[in-house]
Amino acid sequence: MLVLFALLFKHYTTAETCLSAFQAPLDPSTALGGFSGNNYSEASAFIITYPVNNDVDSESKVSMRAVAWERAFIQLAKEELLPMVQSKNLTLAFSSESSIEDELKRESTADAITISISYLVMFAYISLTLGDTPHLSSFYISSKVLLGLSGVMLVMLSVLGSVGFFSAIGIKSTLIIMEVIPFLVLAVGVDNMCILVHAVKRQPLELPLEGRISNALVEVGPSITLASLSEVLAFAVGSFIPMPACRVFSMFAALAVLLDFLLQITAFVALIVLDFMRAEDNRIDCFPCVKISGPFMEPNEGPSQRKPGLLARYMKEVHAPILGIWWVKAIVISVFAAFALASIALCTRIEPGLEQQIVLPRDSYLQGYFNNVSEYLRIGPPLYFVVKNYNYSSESIQTNQLCSISQCDSDSLLNEISRASLIPESSYISKPAASWLDDFLVWLSPEAFGCCRKFTNGSYCPPDDQPPCCSSSDGSCGIDGVCQDCTTCFLHSNLTNDRPSTAQFMEKLPWFLDALPSNDCAKGGHGAYTESVELPGYEDGVIQASSFRTYHTPLNKQVDYVNSMRAAREFSSRVSSSLKMEIFPYSVFYIYFEQYLDIWRTALINLAIAIGYLRIATYSCAVFVVCLIITWSLWSSAIILLVLAMIVVDMMGVMAILNIQLNAVSVVNLVMSVGIAVEFCVHVTHAFSVSSGDRNHRTKEALGTMGASVFSGITLTKLVGVIVLSFSRTEVFVVYYFQMFLALVLLGFLHGLVFLPVLLSMVGPPSRSLVIQKQDQPVVLPDQ
Repeated sequence: MLVLFALLFKHYTTAETCLSAFQAPLDPSTALGGFSGNNYSEASAFIITYPVNNDVDSESKVSMRAVAWERAFIQLAKEELLPMVQSKNLTLAFSSESSIEDELKRESTADAITISISYLVMFAYISLTLGDTPHLSSFYISSKVLLGLSGVMLVMLSVLGSVGFFSAIGIKSTLIIMEVIPFLVLAVGVDNMCILVHAVKRQPLELPLEGRISNALVEVGPSITLASLSEVLAFAVGSFIPMPACRVFSMFAALAVLLDFLLQITAFVALIVLDFMRAEDNRIDCFPCVKISGPFMEPNEGPSQRKPGLLARYMKEVHAPILGIWWVKAIVISVFAAFALASIALCTRIEPGLEQQIVLPRDSYLQGYFNNVSEYLRIGPPLYFVVKNYNYSSESIQTNQLCSISQCDSDSLLNEISRASLIPESSYISKPAASWLDDFLVWLSPEAFGCCRKFTNGSYCPPDDQPPCCSSSDGSCGIDGVCQDCTTCFLHSNLTNDRPSTAQFMEKLPWFLDALPSNDCAKGGHGAYTESVELPGYEDGVIQASSFRTYHTPLNKQVDYVNSMRAAREFSSRVSSSLKMEIFPYSVFYIYFEQYLDIWRTALINLAIAIGYLRIATYSCAVFVVCLIITWSLWSSAIILLVLAMIVVDMMGVMAILNIQLNAVSVVNLVMSVGIAVEFCVHVTHAFSVSSGDRNHRTKEALGTMGASVFSGITLTKLVGVIVLSFSRTEVFVVYYFQMFLALVLLGFLHGLVFLPVLLSMVGPPSRSLVIQKQDQPVVLPDQ
């Protein structure tokens, strides 16, 4: 664990040489910042780094102590150090390894009120939109607030059921799940609620309530089933994606949508029956126990039919006729095709990553820290090249394949790192690596007579300027002390080509790692290389793991982190293949950015599988899932596939325009957009397919029956909720939820209720209905 503590200053310089406590030189770029080139006297910042021991197991005592130390450090910096330096007109920026996690936990509760208000506004709208056109004289009966609230409760129960099930089997929910899945299920659930209620209202009033419910389910049940099961299949397949965030989201979403569908075709249908019975019995909404005397009849309605709502009349009498004009069709097709092609071109501008400043609360102390790191640091994070199973025996050639001193191979690992540091623009390596192996071989050599020494009894003898050779109490050092008989470990005759034998290497390596560097011998490995060599098991002539440390170049953007990781892996792969050794790179940020190496591939595969399965479901669910309730055509499937692909492509184009990066959050949103896009497409396409007449007439009928439900069920509901998110205090909600959700709602509306009707009116599939004459009244039934 590293705790970075940066103190920025101006006009404070010193002429003293920058040396460590043991008088060894210190790399200025690791301690100074704000300078140009090698002009260190211009530095306007200095950096203090505290290494803290931790453990792989986050629950171990070592890790818990490290986290406790970090939090105490952060508290000290906030309460004491920050006021102190500010009083001196200085700037302090600080961070610890656990800071981001702690700030994210605080961020998850920072906008709880905003999110709650967003959902409450949507709930209120849902409760009102299910009712009839409000009239003061009958609103208390015709409204359906109780039905809407009951439907919302079913949606929440489906989300809780999904979370509860996966929690029971040990799969934890994440922040993304709790923020996105309710939005998704509400979109699907509210649309289905509006479609069901509006379908019941369209039935003739002379029919008994059971008949109206039956006819409504026959009319809209197949499209609801098709859309819901298509979404379930799409998300279920997404659970096989390797990215954890997308995989877990897909699992939770698939089960939540399935539970919501089952509850709506059972419990919500029963609630519709009870609510219509209440209204017909003149009982007040929300207070069904209170009954009003006198017959109830909607104004301007006859006894046998209801007057279509304002939105339904607009869709059928205004919206559809406008879209039926030939030059309007030409403009619509041209504009949507042009934007789709432009979005494809813009997709290449989307960068992978997730800026830390966006994720963190705006008042977080890390905001200033990241800004200062980007502005002042002249070196990047430490980079370690780890070598596995290094055979140091005298029979092996691997020593010369790794080192960079005399007699080492020209294409050795350390020489290759040095050459890569000469082209930092592409390698992202800023300097040659610090090598424990080079320093160990130099430390062993007879020329370094002050380093590897032994007493007459064969034990290790430290340099003359260290205890016990040098008294630490009075500082006296001389040749007459206890170390006067110490001799160098080896003569040239004891070495083979200046290389130790297997036994010599094995014996002296622990000495080197315990040797303190000093003025007499600066090559001691204690401190610099204590953690660089995995000693357990080295007695067999093989060091299981060892590392060579260098630094990345300054990484200021998310794409820099991704590219530097990719460059380091490509370098390691090339050198490993050349040297026939197992070498891999590591830096502390790799664990967070590894997901972005294949983020494009993951996103495209996820979306392709989702859309592809939606296409399969469109024409096969009738046989295998819905038990031949409805058949579909490849023609309709191709149209839905085209519109879904255009919505997703246009969403990515909007991401490029708004500079929204590609990461787990945006990929989840894109996958969710496939599910919501189905709602905009399937219902209108199904209504078009079962209508009779020419294409223009069927488009008009489809918009009149389904257009109003889709518009009020998804578009308006989501708009009122999304707008509230624009007031969020956290940038991530504004960017990845407000902006992306708003784009999704608008694109879904435009494609589902503008582009799709025009496309159907031009190249829509043939009608699949039969007109049966019965009592001189045409009744349209789907062709079973």
